[in-house]
Amino acid sequence: MIHWSDITHYGDVTITTLAAAAIAAWLFIEDEKRLALWWSLLFAAGMGVVVATKMAFIGWGIGIRSLDFTGFSGHAMRAAAVLPVLFYLILQRARFSVRCGGVVLGFACAVLIGVSRIVVRAHSMSEVVAGLLLGALVSLAFLHIAHTSLEKHVFKPLRIAVSVLALLPAPYVHPAPTQQWLTELTLYVSGHIQPYPRAGWHAEKPRPRDAH
Repeated sequence: MIHWSDITHYGDVTITTLAAAAIAAWLFIEDEKRLALWWSLLFAAGMGVVVATKMAFIGWGIGIRSLDFTGFSGHAMRAAAVLPVLFYLILQRARFSVRCGGVVLGFACAVLIGVSRIVVRAHSMSEVVAGLLLGALVSLAFLHIAHTSLEKHVFKPLRIAVSVLALLPAPYVHPAPTQQWLTELTLYVSGHIQPYPRAGWHAEKPRPRDAH
């Protein structure tokens, strides 16, 4: 039986960032250098927004209390950015309607990953929705560009097989400690010795212990 904790692993940075890098690399190999650059910039921008909002809360308690929002969900953002693009490119040789169906399937999978983040209590509803919308903005912006300029077939049969095989062990991959790394970086930048606690955030604004 597949558990929610298994599903959530598919949005882990180890899986999604590797997939995003593979998309950029294969576009570059097929001499679609402009699209590779666009994809890299769009994905990096999405990741930058996620990191910035998380650091803002960890270091300075900046968020939206009324929405229980402390930062964009990285899992949701990456899934909504990568999966629709991945399915679109895999189905590149198919009819336009089939490719659109692949994009819809990609978004459906991203939503499922987003729901898993709520179920495992890693994020609030607002954080997941925000992450999905940000990821959708990234993927749709790239697909808009690719639809008019992509000429080469990026995902050849061997690459499709490798992609599928690479996703199979996702539930068993140990999650990267990105939250720990981000917390350590934020505390160094902010000068605090403890992050802002999320517990009780609605009741009153917590104050971190100052390093001085």
